[in-house]
Amino acid sequence: MTSSSLAVGRPVRPWRSRLALLGPAFVASVAYVDPGNVAANITAGSRYGYTLVWVLVMANAMAVIVQYQSAKLGLATGHSLPELLGQRLRPTPRRLYWVQAEVVAGATDLAEVIGGAVALHLLLGLPLLAGGVIIGAASMLLLAVQSARGQRRFEVIVMTLLVIIAAGFLAPLVVSPFDLRGALAGLVPRLHSADMVLLAASMLGATVMPHAIYLHSALARDRHGYHPAAEIRARLIRVTRWDVALALLVAGAVNIGMLLVAASSLAGTAGTDTIAGTHAAITAALGPAIGVVFALGLLASGLASTSVGSYAGAAIMSGLLHKRVPLLLRRLVTLVPALAVLAVGVEPTSALVLSQVLLSFGIPFALIPLIRLTGNRDLMGDNVDSPALRVASWTSAFLIVALNVVLLALTLGVGR
Repeated sequence: MTSSSLAVGRPVRPWRSRLALLGPAFVASVAYVDPGNVAANITAGSRYGYTLVWVLVMANAMAVIVQYQSAKLGLATGHSLPELLGQRLRPTPRRLYWVQAEVVAGATDLAEVIGGAVALHLLLGLPLLAGGVIIGAASMLLLAVQSARGQRRFEVIVMTLLVIIAAGFLAPLVVSPFDLRGALAGLVPRLHSADMVLLAASMLGATVMPHAIYLHSALARDRHGYHPAAEIRARLIRVTRWDVALALLVAGAVNIGMLLVAASSLAGTAGTDTIAGTHAAITAALGPAIGVVFALGLLASGLASTSVGSYAGAAIMSGLLHKRVPLLLRRLVTLVPALAVLAVGVEPTSALVLSQVLLSFGIPFALIPLIRLTGNRDLMGDNVDSPALRVASWTSAFLIVALNVVLLALTLGVGR
């Protein structure tokens, strides 16, 4: 019997039973505050001040919709999104679909390992390659906890790291308040240049994460199981709304906070379009203690997000290839490309930003099937998406695809 089935059966102290059901969305939300977010948001704030605040607000609103739909799919059907796609696709399309999903997962892992390595370099002066190896080993320990002690213990560890991430990235705002009027002006949508579009796509790819879309359905199903009784499923889905809303509120605050820090304290400062330069500027402007806290937040971000990314990759492979690979083995294999990038000396922040652009192109491949499945009454039954939710999700998908088309046109030089 799962923890959720025990909690659902208790009529007393309903708030305690609901709190016990929270967790899967907080694990998924770690994907929204990974080192790729740090690179994209800080670069945007240091280059353009508050101008791109609207991108983060819009992206976070989309993320709430998407993550809720993904979790609901897992609870209503008892299957993850990759599993449902694997059941519906013919062998060749299924394998091709898996390839693009793995490319997305690889880009995610690249960002997370590089970010953790940069954090260890800032804190301890370690070479980036050595830091990447340590991050990989530490993430394997976290996954070993999940394998040996269960998902609930893994959730507690990840949520603790999420608290450290929030403290690390929001601490600079405490000692260096931002310009409220400038931030409000940044809510007006505008894109003035090709570089702005590139950054907007990077911020979107770092916020609405494809692997988190695949993952959340598996997290919800693995944590709560599938309940044939409609009233239990309905209650779990209601609690999931709160889980998603609270988790994405934290993640959204952290993302916007990073941009506000860069816009208020780092705009126009040389070198602040890199994470190392940002750390140096924060240390110089706000003191070494804030610099250390920022680096610790980055370290926690790398550790938590790379573990969650490996969980997502395993769910993708299991669902689409119908092959189960142990989490620790998968972690070891996917660590190699990230270490290779560190070994050849690619500039870390540039690699992070470009990886987020690649993620942005992977979003429609996860999002459009999700919307189609959660809008299928034969599959979802009474839990099918409402008309309003369907309109909101299709609008989100359209905006994401449109931004990617514009980015591709600008990248290829169309219209110059």
